[in-house]
Amino acid sequence: MQRSSQPCESAPPTNQQVREEIQNFLRAVDSYPDRVRREPTVTFRQHLSSFIAAVDRRQGEHNQSRPQP
Repeated sequence: MQRSSQPCESAPPTNQQVREEIQNFLRAVDSYPDRVRREPTVTFRQHLSSFIAAVDRRQGEHNQSRPQP
């Protein structure tokens, strides 16, 4: 059985979105040593996942506080 591939329907990320993603990654890299001191068994992948989730939560809270048009 062959799978049919469908083109991605979402738009590619903007330059601003890419820059923000890079900045978040670099912040996670910068904060990782402190996290490892507190939690020696945490992997960078775990740290990055929780870091990005926290950023997403903050952005969601920020977007909810804006008045809707």
